[in-house]
Amino acid sequence: MEDITLIINYFAYLLPAIVVGLIAYLFFKGHTANEEGRRRYLIQKEAQKQALPLRLQAFERLTLFLERIDPNKLLLRVKPFSDELEKYESLLIKNIDSEYEHNLSQQIYVSDECWNVISAAKNATIQILRQSTTNEKVTNSDQLRSFLLNYFIDEVTPSHKALLYTKKEVRELF
Repeated sequence: MEDITLIINYFAYLLPAIVVGLIAYLFFKGHTANEEGRRRYLIQKEAQKQALPLRLQAFERLTLFLERIDPNKLLLRVKPFSDELEKYESLLIKNIDSEYEHNLSQQIYVSDECWNVISAAKNATIQILRQSTTNEKVTNSDQLRSFLLNYFIDEVTPSHKALLYTKKEVRELF
C-alpha cells in the first residue's frame, strides 16, 4: 500500500511538470511556425518587390512583340523586295519568327496561360498568312498585302486578342 501511495505522490509531483512541459512545447511550436511564416512572407514580399519591375518589363516587351506581328502593322513595316508571293510570305513569316525568338525569354515572367495565348496569336497570324497565299485572287506580293489589309478591316487580329488578354493579366498584378 505504501508503494502505491509513493507512486501516486511521485505522479502528483510529475503531473504539473508534464502539463507545463506540454503547454510550453505547443506554445513554442506555434511561435516557431508563426515566425517561419513571417520570415517567408518578408522574403516573398522583398522578392516580389524586385520581380515586379522585371515582370512589367516583360509585359512591355510582349506588348511590343504583339504590336509588331499585328498583320496591319507588319504589312506596312515589311515591304516586299519582289513580286514573288512565296518570297514575301517567307519574309513575313521570318520576321514574325525572329520577333518571337527575340522575346522567348519573357515567358518566365508571365503565366503559362498568357504565354500560350501569345504563342497562339503568333501561330494564328502565320496560319492566316499561309492561307492567304493559297487564295486564287492573290498572285503577287502586292495583292497579298491588299488582301490581308482588307481582311483585317472587318476582323480582329490574333495579336489584338492576345494583347487584350495580356492587359488583363497586367491589371491583375495591381
